[in-house]
Amino acid sequence: MSKRWYVVQAYSGYEKRVVNLLKEHMKAANLEDKFGEILVPTEEVVEMRSGQKRKSERKFFPGYVLVQMEMDEEAWHLVRNVPRVLGFIGGTAERPAPITDAEADRILNRLKDGENKPRPKTLFEPGEIIRVIDGPFADFNGTIEEVDYEKSKVRAAISIFGRSTPVELDFGQISKDID
Repeated sequence: MSKRWYVVQAYSGYEKRVVNLLKEHMKAANLEDKFGEILVPTEEVVEMRSGQKRKSERKFFPGYVLVQMEMDEEAWHLVRNVPRVLGFIGGTAERPAPITDAEADRILNRLKDGENKPRPKTLFEPGEIIRVIDGPFADFNGTIEEVDYEKSKVRAAISIFGRSTPVELDFGQISKDID
């Protein structure tokens, strides 16, 4: 029997604790061979705080833990009886369904991509009004025309002397907070 990926629902905020408890319970029950990877899907995000770039982690599925396991009665009971686990997602309570290989690959690839290039904590959209907080256009307001997440830049129209001027700005130079 091969290991498949299952989604386990945990109390939000306790995902990492559930991972540790699962590993402890597996060791105690001597069932480590039935389990593969156990992870909380997170990505690194960058935000500007008082002029400094700060990196932090954000869960892309808060309240969920991915568990690679061979599903049988013993393994099912072990996971279900871990404190702060609400149950499996998919299938029925007694017969959980694994996620498809394509879904698992998509999540795992997103994890790998996130390691290489941190995403912005704040997401921007065309048409949004922003305030420039850094650089030569500091304290000007503008309207986002284009967003480039690959380069972490926006093209915004900023009104200078009553004329709309297109400028390219880094995510770190702008804020959604308009005073």
